[in-house]
Amino acid sequence: MVVETRYVTSGEVFVAYQISGQDGPDLLMTPGFVSHLELSWENPNAARFLNDLGSFSRLIRFDKRGTGLSDRGVGVPHLDERIDDIRAVLDAAGSKRAYLFGVSEGGPMSILFAATYPERVAGLILFGTYARTVGASVPFDDFAGLERDIRSNWGSGKSLPSFSPSAAAIPGAMERFAKFERSAASPSDVINLMRMNREIDVTAILPSIRVPTLVMHRCDDVRIRALAGRELGERISQARYIELPGSDHLAWSGDQDRLVEEIRQFMGVSATAFDVDRVLSTVLFTDIVDSTRRASLVGDRQWRSTLEAHHATVRSELERHRGREVKTTGDGFLALFDGPARAVRCAQRIVSAVRPLDLEVRAGVHTGEVEMMGDDVGGIAVHIAARVAQHAKASEVLASSTVKDLVAGAGLKFVDKGPAELKGLAETMRLFAAVT
Repeated sequence: MVVETRYVTSGEVFVAYQISGQDGPDLLMTPGFVSHLELSWENPNAARFLNDLGSFSRLIRFDKRGTGLSDRGVGVPHLDERIDDIRAVLDAAGSKRAYLFGVSEGGPMSILFAATYPERVAGLILFGTYARTVGASVPFDDFAGLERDIRSNWGSGKSLPSFSPSAAAIPGAMERFAKFERSAASPSDVINLMRMNREIDVTAILPSIRVPTLVMHRCDDVRIRALAGRELGERISQARYIELPGSDHLAWSGDQDRLVEEIRQFMGVSATAFDVDRVLSTVLFTDIVDSTRRASLVGDRQWRSTLEAHHATVRSELERHRGREVKTTGDGFLALFDGPARAVRCAQRIVSAVRPLDLEVRAGVHTGEVEMMGDDVGGIAVHIAARVAQHAKASEVLASSTVKDLVAGAGLKFVDKGPAELKGLAETMRLFAAVT
């Protein structure tokens, strides 16, 4: 089969994607840590797997930025950028609503997208994946050894048994996998991706998944322990968990027919209703420090002028970082973002941008499920963000541990401020100060 490779821009980056299959429900497949759209068709087992999926769906696939046929040398993509790429590919494919098929490393980004944009996700399918790599990834148990192995053997195909024991014995498979490795990413790219993946943790947002979900994992997966799949099945509300026999980590190795059939049946069932008024968002609260005293010192007219300049500055930064202003809260702002890294960077820019006005701002950032109430928002995530902001010092951006976990690889730096008691929460929450 010859499938056209197309490109879409996501920000300034070109992302390669392909569309194949029939006129069925849209199925977007998010790949593992590296991929190559065109070489997949040269692998007989992979080609059969993709053709089988395309027999009942319009299959949409892409190479993540930095790998395969997408732009290379663009740094290690963090989760904000990855869900941006999903949205860009869906838009380019003309897909309003699709099933997401998250494979291995593609799982966390699919989870985050499904929680953030439930209206665009008909269902979530997770295979051989995890919420966090720590404790789940077998190779990560000895990360130093993994790095040495990549430096010595990447591009030789010798890693195939650690992905698919059954495929390693097939004549020509090792040579094909060697070509795939060399074409998908360089050794340094792989090491940087592995380092970033080691920091991923989307555990906190699993309860926010509202779309129908199917979780599948092979019981003896050589790459990702089955306990990681079980955790997803337990923590995602009403998810169906299926443990399949076998040890192959690659979806198209081993008994791929059972995997395809489970996906077909899952997609054949009408999506159940879910509440689109509850979505995952990153909440930002800002507040002018010591505003009452400042107002009394300068007088009402001057303070009103200062506030107008402050509001214009904040709104400019919100627009630049794709934040959505919900409302002003006295001397501050409440805003929502579809990516936590953008929210943190926006908060840092606001802190810097208001200094020429002789103002200091504090900010709190938290990611969680919010209730959309017309032009307003509510829910525990909003309250937590407000409480986090209250703990911030002048010119400080404080983030919850959830935010810190989700921005792994985004180049943001944090200082651990330790556990804090937040009013209304039974348990303490660890807070982190974003630093430049």
